[in-house]
Amino acid sequence: MLYINKYKNKITAISGILIVFGFITGAFGYINFKNALLILATVLAGIPIIIKAVQALRLKTFSIELLVSIAIIGAIYIQEFTESSVVSFLFLLGDYLEARTLEKTRSSLKTLIDMAPQEATVVRDGQTITIPAEEVEKGDRVVIKSGGKIPVDGSIVLGQASIIEAAITGESTPVFKEVNDKVFTGSIIDNGYIEIIAEKVGDDTTFAKIIELVEEAQESKSKTQKFLDKFANVYTPAIVLLAIIVFIITRDLRLSITFLVVACPGALVIGAPVSNVAGIGNGARNGVLIKGGEVMDKLSKVDVIVFDKTGTLTKGKPEVTDIKVFGDIGTDELLGLVAKAETISEHHLGQTIVKEAEKRNLDINNDSVSGEIIKGSGIKAVVDGRSVIAGNYKLMNNENIEMDDKVLQYATEREKEGNTAVYAAIDGQIKGIFSIADKIRDDALTSLKQLRKNGIKKFVMLTGDNRHTARLVSGKLGIDEFYAELLPDEKVEHIKKLKNKGHVVAMAGDGINDAPAIALADIGLAMGEGGTDVAMETADVVLMADKLIQFSHAYALSKATIRNIRQNTFFAVAVVIVLLAGVLSGNVHLASGMFIHEASVLLVILNAMRLIRFKSR
Repeated sequence: MLYINKYKNKITAISGILIVFGFITGAFGYINFKNALLILATVLAGIPIIIKAVQALRLKTFSIELLVSIAIIGAIYIQEFTESSVVSFLFLLGDYLEARTLEKTRSSLKTLIDMAPQEATVVRDGQTITIPAEEVEKGDRVVIKSGGKIPVDGSIVLGQASIIEAAITGESTPVFKEVNDKVFTGSIIDNGYIEIIAEKVGDDTTFAKIIELVEEAQESKSKTQKFLDKFANVYTPAIVLLAIIVFIITRDLRLSITFLVVACPGALVIGAPVSNVAGIGNGARNGVLIKGGEVMDKLSKVDVIVFDKTGTLTKGKPEVTDIKVFGDIGTDELLGLVAKAETISEHHLGQTIVKEAEKRNLDINNDSVSGEIIKGSGIKAVVDGRSVIAGNYKLMNNENIEMDDKVLQYATEREKEGNTAVYAAIDGQIKGIFSIADKIRDDALTSLKQLRKNGIKKFVMLTGDNRHTARLVSGKLGIDEFYAELLPDEKVEHIKKLKNKGHVVAMAGDGINDAPAIALADIGLAMGEGGTDVAMETADVVLMADKLIQFSHAYALSKATIRNIRQNTFFAVAVVIVLLAGVLSGNVHLASGMFIHEASVLLVILNAMRLIRFKSR
């Protein structure tokens, strides 16, 4: 069978040529020679079809090839060699055209694969050598010049450059990166020179994982597709039975054979998967990973979106705007102690304090630090023998840290101005307040407006931040409901309540702190710049460029994909009904029925291919 498949295109071409010569010889009156050529064309084109039908039967599957095989054998039996040869040729030709057009629906994935770098320039033993990209090892120093492709994930240790990360994020605008910044495989140096230390190589790179996820997603089936697969398994034997009944009633073997051919559910079976492949491919090309047909289906039904605030609605790049000290402690001393404590935390706010200390060139070596992270509240640590507690008001209250009206008034004022107040207590006494502000994403308002226009009924914001900042962000973005000062388990409870009310809920978060809520939501969406491992594994939808406008595109794309599947299903069913009516009325014959059937399959594929160029408004 592998041998036959290898030469199937040539077999199709030869059988077509034999049919043409058969008709020509017939026109000159050589009927026997014509029949011989048509029989040869039938046998040649029919063998791959019959073999495939037999293989399917061994797996207890009733395939479309089975219906066509019966029709071919029946046509030969009644000596309709024109019909048998044309039907077998058209089926193979349709198979070839389907394969070619299906390749185009997978073009987005092929484009991604083509972006993969083939070579890498590394420094080993003091020498600069060029090696295949797959041979780069973790820890290698890799050199990339202007115009070159980055072959591994890593951190810049020398130089700076404008980098096009379209392969990862879908964004064609260059991003400026310098020492300590992360870079990703498949990105292109638009201008500049950098040297990086390889951190992820081969199949572990973000780029490799994107390709793997897209491949898996395109192979996964939607509910509609699963239903149609089961339907086809019942439908095919039912058609054989109906064809037998038609023959018993009419005693017209030609009619029953034609009935078999035109009732083939080809367009019906292929309609859903080709739409899903095209839709998922479009998402990947635009920096959105949608993990399969079922996710696409469920995403199209979402009517409520729940957002985390920090890093989702805001840029996730907060800055320390003010440090207010109370009592006998200097600003740098307080910052140094809290920053040392925060080095054991990965929270946005804690890392902001660490960066502020680094900016001021403070020593924040954490060898003498021990402590624990209080989830959703802050951190408790021992730094250089001193007790350090840093976090929100709730943490201070739980730790019985006394705060006078002056402290509380200052914190409230800062929060009303849009800052997050991080309280700092040293040795059991409040010593300062860090004001941290995070700007709203530039595309947030536009994205939310588009999402609402496309069918989202309600926006909800759940945040661990203070209610003043939450109210400010909520008001600017037109959020319907917001809940502040929440712990991770409290966010989960809000998701449960929304689902219990019958809503289809999407939860957008950073993929780490919000993992429980993301897992519970009908659709989990992660804002993961460069695609963090956690985000890519836990979420149903990953926005690679870390932009909300991509979510708007993903939602509109899901609606368009499901609409496309419905169009294909309706068209396929309508064609079968019209053809069957034509057969029973005597207006559709075997060859013309086969031609219309194959044309309907191609039209379904071409309709799905429109999704490749889909752009949300």
